[in-house]
Amino acid sequence: MKRDEFHKLFKSPGPVVLPVIHVLDTARTLRNVREVISAGAAGCFLINHDFEQERLLPVIRDVRAAHPALWMGVNFLAVTGRDAFPVLGRLAAEGVAVDAYWADDARIDEHGHNAEAQKIAQVYADSGWDGLYFGGTCFKKQRPVAPEHYADAARHACGFMDVVTTSGVATGEAAEQGKTDRFRAAIGDRALALASGVTPENAATYGDVDCFMVATGINAPGNFYDIDPERLDRLMQVTCALGRGETE
Repeated sequence: MKRDEFHKLFKSPGPVVLPVIHVLDTARTLRNVREVISAGAAGCFLINHDFEQERLLPVIRDVRAAHPALWMGVNFLAVTGRDAFPVLGRLAAEGVAVDAYWADDARIDEHGHNAEAQKIAQVYADSGWDGLYFGGTCFKKQRPVAPEHYADAARHACGFMDVVTTSGVATGEAAEQGKTDRFRAAIGDRALALASGVTPENAATYGDVDCFMVATGINAPGNFYDIDPERLDRLMQVTCALGRGETE
């Protein structure tokens, strides 16, 4: 997906903010979704950090029933698209719309040996699900990639996903700006997402990134599960300023 298409989809000239909600149960998830909506964020991702994938499915159904118009993506922790896309296809057949899937590992090989990524692409095509694919590339807690090969991995990733997605070295750890700069130079006008370490304080340094998928940077201090509305509002202010071409 090209950058301009991505920003038009979300009607956001600046980086698109997609809070990541670490799910425990439906009630708590819905409280966090209300914070997302109140802040004017473009949507959210749900992720099952604390339990198996199957327990996330009823929460997905409940959130969609409560908010039919919400832009909602999901991440089944440590599950590639090979196994996720058929599940999403079955949800779609039930009438449960999921707008995006984020895989921590899109199985991109920086040297171009991408048979597994090709198989995932075929599963995606066959699944009956037509949402956006955010594919983790040189991503935290996955197979390490040497920095000199970041650009190669990013270029190969463009052929297998809608939004090339990278991160810092761990949850809550900011990515080196040099990493996102290498990705941007390699992928040109393709959409780029950053999925760790973004905060209201450092977001302006990543103005060339198209999407911030953020959890700990907007959560209440010491709280892995609940959004701090003031921090989310502050991040939204920063990204709106970036969209206007302003810097703080």
